[in-house]
Amino acid sequence: MKGKVALHNLGCKVNAYELEAMQQQLEEAGYEIVPFAPGADVYVINTCTVTNIADRKSRQMLHRARKMNPQAVVIAAGCYAQAQAGNEKIEADPSIDLIIGNNMKQNLVQILEDYRKGCAVNGTVLDLTHECSYENLSISRTEEHTRAYIKVQDGCNQFCSYCIIPYARGRVRSRKTEDVVREVRRLAASGCQEVVLTGIHLSSYGTDRKEDGETLLSLIEQVHRVEQISRIRLGSLEPGIITEEFVKTIAALPRVCPHFHLSLQSGCTATLARMNRRYTAEEYREKCRLLRRYYENPALTTDVITGFPGETEEEFEESLAFVDSIHFYETHIFPYSRREGTRAARMEGQVEESVKKERSRRMILLGERHRREYMEQFPGTVREVLFEELQTIEGNTFWVGHTMEYLKVAAVGRANQSLENRRIPVKITGFAGKEALTGELLE
Repeated sequence: MKGKVALHNLGCKVNAYELEAMQQQLEEAGYEIVPFAPGADVYVINTCTVTNIADRKSRQMLHRARKMNPQAVVIAAGCYAQAQAGNEKIEADPSIDLIIGNNMKQNLVQILEDYRKGCAVNGTVLDLTHECSYENLSISRTEEHTRAYIKVQDGCNQFCSYCIIPYARGRVRSRKTEDVVREVRRLAASGCQEVVLTGIHLSSYGTDRKEDGETLLSLIEQVHRVEQISRIRLGSLEPGIITEEFVKTIAALPRVCPHFHLSLQSGCTATLARMNRRYTAEEYREKCRLLRRYYENPALTTDVITGFPGETEEEFEESLAFVDSIHFYETHIFPYSRREGTRAARMEGQVEESVKKERSRRMILLGERHRREYMEQFPGTVREVLFEELQTIEGNTFWVGHTMEYLKVAAVGRANQSLENRRIPVKITGFAGKEALTGELLE
């Protein structure tokens, strides 16, 4: 073995995928992967920079790694490393030995080995503000076994006024369809039954490859042809991708899950304009209607920011009423976090923290009611559940998995029988806590 490496991820599913890819690179190169604890020779922290709090957590984790072994090589990789490159504060941080930006993680092993040999290491952070190729990262298996998140796209060209990610991730870059399909086949061969197509701005997939005719829709169709995969789930989508052609086509593909995370951010059109979100509340409503026209009862989920700069009480009430009218399955609520380096951070009308928190509280309560109302439609129905693991809920042990809609279902298994990675029809019988349904195995 070349040494012991501990890895830790901060941030989104794309970051998690990239960390798995880096781990598999290291394993193939002869390194031993160990828990993120004292005793490792190398620590790799895949950082996040989506908020100021994410920056702080990234720094804290890097400092923790240094304390766990002062002689170890500590690597800051990912978005915080990319966004802060050139900043004297990170360059002089004694906790950090190597900074590896986005689009350079594919070279992790070579960079690490050059450093350990005492060679000069340069060019580990690229300028992503200009066009560059898609980073060659892939995985052959996944820790979840049943479900694999597959990164198919990187970068964002949208520049929402509150978001730092286009600066940390660069412009849109799409992975070749043939490479995605090849990875899906490998994962299927390892036993994985569900894939989740994800990216930094998934809806932009293919916009940089127009000459090849590749689009998100054509990618979904190609992945659907991999017969060993039972389910295809989509990551976060933008309203603009939801067209009649798109929905009609995927609705005819039985393995595409009726679960759509359609990013909203605000139900007030004036607020959306300040956010630079490029659609109105009514346009968003039409996208939801379109999905519900082609799917009987799809699970629609979303994100909402409360207390965005300039949001008046009237605008918040408008947003709250809009969310109420759509009846999402799940609503993820975020009080606006002022992010240095974005246009929104410089806007007038910054909302007081106490007001943001109160608005979030009200939106969360509404979201909890909607989730319960959506779940209440399922007792008495039969749903296929892909079981994942044993869990204890309110003192009882269940096998837990998810339906195509991503409803969490808990069922009592039979003695000495593992349900892991099995798809089984289940009659939904009731509730297990606030977030899960109970079910009776029908097989």
